[in-house]
Amino acid sequence: MKTKLLYQTNSYTYECSAKVVAVSGDEVALDATIFYPGGGGQMADRGLLSWNQGANQAHVISISNRNGTVWHTLDYIPPKPETEVIESIDWNFRYRSMRTHTAFLLLCSVIWREFGIQVTGGQIYPDRARMDFALEYLEKDRIAEMEQQVNTLIAADYPIHTYMLPREKALSLSALVRARINQLPPHLDEVRMAEVVGFDVQVDGGTLVNHTREIGGIQIIRSENKGRINKRLEIVLKEAL
Repeated sequence: MKTKLLYQTNSYTYECSAKVVAVSGDEVALDATIFYPGGGGQMADRGLLSWNQGANQAHVISISNRNGTVWHTLDYIPPKPETEVIESIDWNFRYRSMRTHTAFLLLCSVIWREFGIQVTGGQIYPDRARMDFALEYLEKDRIAEMEQQVNTLIAADYPIHTYMLPREKALSLSALVRARINQLPPHLDEVRMAEVVGFDVQVDGGTLVNHTREIGGIQIIRSENKGRINKRLEIVLKEAL
């Protein structure tokens, strides 16, 4: 049974009810989840499951999506199949991840428009994020210009919408795929698109804010050479522009 991925349609849901559909050791699979399992450089969510009117609860210590079923690893004896549970995520951690991931989306757009190249890697941490891309030269003034372009997009407060496309159609439109390495799991029949309305659209499966202004702003704090044709930018969020 595939798990309904509630975070894909509403990244702002921080609590919901669900049913346990399978148990394996210290893992439980649910019929629906708000927990983002991680991927595309974005960290997995943190949070709790509770059941029996809150008498029992467990921390979710890791999450994995295996062939469309999301498994939640717990630090406590799991509830039995058919048990109704309440999922609660760490909202502050989620919202910061959403803001950073959306900033990545905009930076990918700027890099694509400036250089026509794809991202080769990236990682979001609790306090910063990094992005790698295939480029031989990157001058300091160009980095400053890219930072300004992203912050201009943030300040413009573009709305962000998501929708699904058939996998083959999405992958046939090469301009929509901004990662050089195809990270899409093979079991996906549909691919989620993220549209910065009026500016850009690309394949994206992470959690996103509804409007760019929620990001606050970014600062590129470091650039590194990670190979002859590989550059890395490190960014932090700014609370307000």
